Amino acid sequence: MIRFGPAGIPLSCKGRTLQDGIEDVHNLSLSALEIQMVRASSYTRCPDDEEIGMTLKDIEEGFVIEIVRDGEPISDPDEPIDEDDDLIYMPSGVSDTFGELYGIGDMAKRLDVNMSIHTPYYMDLGSNTELTDVCLDSIRHAGLIMDALDGDIVVTSLGLYDDKMDREEVDNNIFENVAMLMDWWQGNGLRPRLGVEITGQQDVFGSLDQVLDLCEAIPGVAPVVNFSHYHSRTNGSLRETDDFLNLLEQVEPYCDGRIHTAFAGVDYIDGNEKRLTPIKKGDLKFDYLAEALIEMKPNATIISTSPLLEHDAMYMRVIHERVLSKKVAKDIKERKKAEAAASGE
Repeated sequence: MIRFGPAGIPLSCKGRTLQDGIEDVHNLSLSALEIQMVRASSYTRCPDDEEIGMTLKDIEEGFVIEIVRDGEPISDPDEPIDEDDDLIYMPSGVSDTFGELYGIGDMAKRLDVNMSIHTPYYMDLGSNTELTDVCLDSIRHAGLIMDALDGDIVVTSLGLYDDKMDREEVDNNIFENVAMLMDWWQGNGLRPRLGVEITGQQDVFGSLDQVLDLCEAIPGVAPVVNFSHYHSRTNGSLRETDDFLNLLEQVEPYCDGRIHTAFAGVDYIDGNEKRLTPIKKGDLKFDYLAEALIEMKPNATIISTSPLLEHDAMYMRVIHERVLSKKVAKDIKERKKAEAAASGE
């Protein structure tokens, strides 16, 4: 099955809540929605008197995502809050309260909308500075949100290079931090996958080889194919159907039967992405990807990261259906021709 959906609440959606976005995606005959975790700041506060004995699911004011007890985070949503605990809350959570996520996830399942989440775009798991701890928390919190929503995957980039550190040292730090993150992930029984995205800049960790090496080394990590990023990073290498097929076939063994991707038009120069554009612009053509998907028949999600969001998600769905119809018509014609030739003999 091929799913299409926007990166964020549809631009045409009258409401701006996650519930509104899911309903709007469904009404547009789309079947995926990727939450954009733009503001991931979290703060610590003491529990109110009435919150003692409650769980994270019970709190009715504010998006409290985690308990800290004796300096250690407790992510179990069913753990009762003690008076000496600290609470981690997010002023800009994806819903009013953490407990609401469970009902929202049920609604998404009923409407057959596949949920994913993208962490903030600036990530730094390579410097091992205070910022690295903040970024690790952002990924952990995205995992907790997706788990409550019973969603599919957390999508993230991992870090960039600069002149202050050797690239090999940055790479080693990234591998160690992701391994530590996955230990926590699996130790807390989180069900969504952790997806590492192919990036579109030469000075950012995330070439295809780097992503696949990470997936090979750390069980549970999945590659996320951002076609616009890959096309930019490889100076426009996705030109024909076989180019898309080759890329998909390389990542498929690490995807647990579910390939997560993103697509948009793109401007690039010297192996670096400059800007995303509507799908009709630029030299990255969705028609060839549609042909590759029809030939390969994977279980895949295509997220529109185009500035036109849901419009281009629907446009991709239409192109995919059009290419499929042409192939079916051609196959029927060839079969009838073969049958006629056989009966004439």
